[in-house]
Amino acid sequence: MSSSERSLEIQRAEFAAARGLAMPLAGTIAWAAVGVAGLFLPESTMLLVLVIATGMIAYLGMGLSKLTGEDFLDKSKPKNAFQNLFFVGMAQALLAYAIAIPFGIVEPSAMPLGVAVLSVSMWMVYSWIIGHWVGYAHAVARVVAVLALHYALPDHRYVAIPAAVVVLYLAVIVVQERRWRMNRDARPVAA
Repeated sequence: MSSSERSLEIQRAEFAAARGLAMPLAGTIAWAAVGVAGLFLPESTMLLVLVIATGMIAYLGMGLSKLTGEDFLDKSKPKNAFQNLFFVGMAQALLAYAIAIPFGIVEPSAMPLGVAVLSVSMWMVYSWIIGHWVGYAHAVARVVAVLALHYALPDHRYVAIPAAVVVLYLAVIVVQERRWRMNRDARPVAA
């Protein structure tokens, strides 16, 4: 069944009913890798580590979606316009690297700020689609935390900023799992 054969309201409800764990799990893994690498590697190397690790979040999320039951690439599921919109939001976040990378080449210590802030935009789109505050809260908290840490701990930006992003992703995972369980438990059981 194509997406044009189902109403947008139905498609939005289907998208919102998904567990929503694959992407925050992928983000947690990628940013944790950046933070750990930041403990050991020089800043000049960290620029590359940050770009590669965070640039892989979308692909890692697609792989993890099979484990979380979301399976973004399942061709047997009907097409969903809101899943497509979510992927557009992810692409928008990836395009922000066109700002972050040149900025980071000029000032490598600012790269965690640039990537963490510019790539959070997809969470605004996600929150609107599912009609829940989790993405808005994540985006705002992330921008505030990252800005504060950028100025408060200038010598530890490649560790402190990834740590903050990981903590915020862990909070998203908890909220998403609770939201999914509440929605799942509230659905009527078919007779």
